[in-house]
Amino acid sequence: MDPAVLEELAEQLQSPDVAHRFARDYAALWEQRQHRLTTALEGQDRAAALDAVISLKISSAMVGGKRLAGIAGKLQSLIQAGDLHSGQALLPVVADSGRATVNELNLRYILKNRQ
Repeated sequence: MDPAVLEELAEQLQSPDVAHRFARDYAALWEQRQHRLTTALEGQDRAAALDAVISLKISSAMVGGKRLAGIAGKLQSLIQAGDLHSGQALLPVVADSGRATVNELNLRYILKNRQ
């Protein structure tokens, strides 16, 4: 997790409050995002899985979660190729990386930049 990404977002938006709120919302929505992706893959719903993984990839990159964004990118490729079974096999890695990203985000950005 790279807090410099959120600091850059705050500068671009000229609003540290907006960047902080985005980070808090990302952390609060992690379990919902994970559930949505898991449900789509387990239900073999390729369109929903693709939507969920793209959302995860982009939002993770925007908070500085480079590792999770990279994993989501690999998962996106599998889903686009129609390999949902291999995608399901990546779910534990996504879960671990997601929890780590949220924990680091809380420690390295959200708690340090309380408004």
